[in-house]
Amino acid sequence: MSALKVTETAKAELIRLVGLEKDAAKMLRVGVKGGGCSGLSYILDFDCATEQDKVVEVDGLKILVNKAHELYLAGTTLNYEPGLGNRGFIFENPNAKETCGCGESFSI
Repeated sequence: MSALKVTETAKAELIRLVGLEKDAAKMLRVGVKGGGCSGLSYILDFDCATEQDKVVEVDGLKILVNKAHELYLAGTTLNYEPGLGNRGFIFENPNAKETCGCGESFSI
């Protein structure tokens, strides 16, 4: 799934966070889960690999993605806003037909 893109600001923040992770067995995970007001929410966390995962490399970062989530994440750009007001990671997903007002969830 090389269709996942990571902006330079997101890459810098992810590298910083990977450096803070104390459990060497855990990797960065990107995915989706059911929930939120639009039906699906994004996952961005540290986790251990399972048989359902694929390890993908995006701009030098190794990322765990559940194989079933690839469809929902195809073409997605992960961005990071370092500002004071809207600080955090932003998923720019071309597959999302609707998003909620807060941007935390989406539907396909």
